[in-house]
Amino acid sequence: MPGFHRSLRLLDAVMLVAGSMIGSGIFIVSAGMLRGLGSPPWLIVAWVVAGLLTVLAALSYGELAAMMPEAGGQFVYLRRAYGKLTAFLYGWTAFTVITSGIIAAVAVAFAKFSAVFFPALSPDNILFDLGSVRVSAAQVYAVCAIVLLTWFNTRGVENSKTFTTVFTLAKVAAVLALIVAGLSVGLGTDMLSANFSRGWEAVRIAEDGGLTPLAGAALVSAVGVAMVGSLFSSDGWNSVTFIAGEIREPQRNIPLSLALGTFLVTALYVLANITYLSLLPVEGIQQAPFDRVGTAAAQVIMGPAAVSVMAGLIMVSTFGCINGYVLVGPRMYYAMAKEGLFFRRAAALNAKGVPAWATWVQCAWACLLCFSGTYNDLLDYTTFASLLFYVVTIAGIFILRKREPDAARPYRAFGYPLVPALYVLCALAFCVNLLVMQPLFTGLGLGIVGLGAVVYFATGMHRGGG
Repeated sequence: MPGFHRSLRLLDAVMLVAGSMIGSGIFIVSAGMLRGLGSPPWLIVAWVVAGLLTVLAALSYGELAAMMPEAGGQFVYLRRAYGKLTAFLYGWTAFTVITSGIIAAVAVAFAKFSAVFFPALSPDNILFDLGSVRVSAAQVYAVCAIVLLTWFNTRGVENSKTFTTVFTLAKVAAVLALIVAGLSVGLGTDMLSANFSRGWEAVRIAEDGGLTPLAGAALVSAVGVAMVGSLFSSDGWNSVTFIAGEIREPQRNIPLSLALGTFLVTALYVLANITYLSLLPVEGIQQAPFDRVGTAAAQVIMGPAAVSVMAGLIMVSTFGCINGYVLVGPRMYYAMAKEGLFFRRAAALNAKGVPAWATWVQCAWACLLCFSGTYNDLLDYTTFASLLFYVVTIAGIFILRKREPDAARPYRAFGYPLVPALYVLCALAFCVNLLVMQPLFTGLGLGIVGLGAVVYFATGMHRGGG
């Protein structure tokens, strides 16, 4: 009977972490964040804090990954710490929206930037209009990209490993080139000092153009809301844990890859934002066309050619990001199926040691989301729920330390108990802030999780024990 092949080395694992994190967010979300804060120093703080939270989570997460170096990642950790229901709720949310939704959203972004070179792929090119359903060329192209990468990933993890490493190295090199070239140009001007001379006085720009000064609790709350963008851009860092069954020396390489990958991307993100501020005035970032801050910054360096260059960079970035999620998602569905919490056939591996059936099921659902027109909303709604699951998972370290004190722990959470506790407290504070400031945003996210509980009990999964 075929099994998983442990063929991925440390470099492959680091590249998967970084490749899953770097998508299109770093080139876009800073515009909205700066509109919500109005202060360049506070913008950098929002990126630094989000990066530190991500690194803290990764340093803590490594203990669970080293304890349970098997396919399924977060689902497996939640199952062991809390039981089947909590683990299923995470798996349900990941399949219905988080993982499949990100694949769909990033695929459509890939198609959108491909249209810079091939105008026929524009989202405005409607192929079919059936009234309530409109199908664009971009959506069809996005589906083709998902199907191609799904087929590619069913051919074995070796192919996907090479693909992920090459694409991640390419986009890291490209982001570094943008940073180096941008700082070389920007630091020769007084733009950065002029932007930072605005100081720490924060101002939110309302949709009607009105300005709201921010101070005290209102400022802290605004930074928390702005961090939705930076945290979304940093998500995907835990992807490597889902393929633990295919990594060599997992007890060593998974914790190390989590730490190295998250630190690398955090450094790139902070430097990229400093680059934007060295090239563009605050208003230039806030009012960047379609929020494409990366393109606006590149235009300062290379003129009109920047549109094509940045489109190419984002195509590489998004295509590699899609591949990362196509690779890791089915490993969780495999683990769920082994517990009787997903379609039984998802527990089968093909001759290449890949859960091919689960990979195609994920493909079908992600393709449907491409046509739904609601996947971006669904991603927003579940950001809150996704962060809550990170909190619950890392809190599981404390539960397992107490319940299983003698369990083998090849890697122990750095700075335990302070570092995991600090992450849990900070992330919970972030969630409470969102609950107050964005009740619809968070309520719908919780609603999707709650629907999973209905499915769990209605289908009789609870009778299996756990």
